[in-house]
Amino acid sequence: MNYFIQSLTYFRILISPIIFLLITLYDFYGWALFLFFLASISDYWDGFLARKFNLTSAIGAVMDPIADKILILFILIALTITLESIYIGFVGAIMLTREFWVAALRDLNARNNNTKATDVTFLAKIKTSIQLFALGGYILALLINNSFLLFLSDFFLLTAMIVTLKTGLTYSIQSFLVSDNKS
Repeated sequence: MNYFIQSLTYFRILISPIIFLLITLYDFYGWALFLFFLASISDYWDGFLARKFNLTSAIGAVMDPIADKILILFILIALTITLESIYIGFVGAIMLTREFWVAALRDLNARNNNTKATDVTFLAKIKTSIQLFALGGYILALLINNSFLLFLSDFFLLTAMIVTLKTGLTYSIQSFLVSDNKS
């Protein structure tokens, strides 16, 4: 079972460039949406199964969020190219900057024995869900050629950015201000 759980995480990493190519080179939006859906749902199942069967691991805790970031990165770039959207590119860059920042905070906190400061929060899980929902909305809009759905996806991407920044700020405060008060 442990290998199956890990394969779900690795699936997201391996399928990300394929989805990118389906969107950018081939305009196979239906296949891209199907694979994106499988990748998104695998994010839920690997965590659920690991907790249910008590198979959580250090490698899983590290690789799972990285797999999410890789998937989101490839889709954001594909959508920016395909839709020729400065908006998606800019908002995506802000969200990815937060991801790099939080990764740096996690490394810093690991070195300072303060890992609780950057433990994954419920809001961070909601953030990932909103990001995946927005990106799925864009791919669906491309598939059915619907500009209103593109507009709604823009709104959800903005919402995702706001939640992304909020969680990054929370992690920063917990890393610097709360840890300073303990000293």
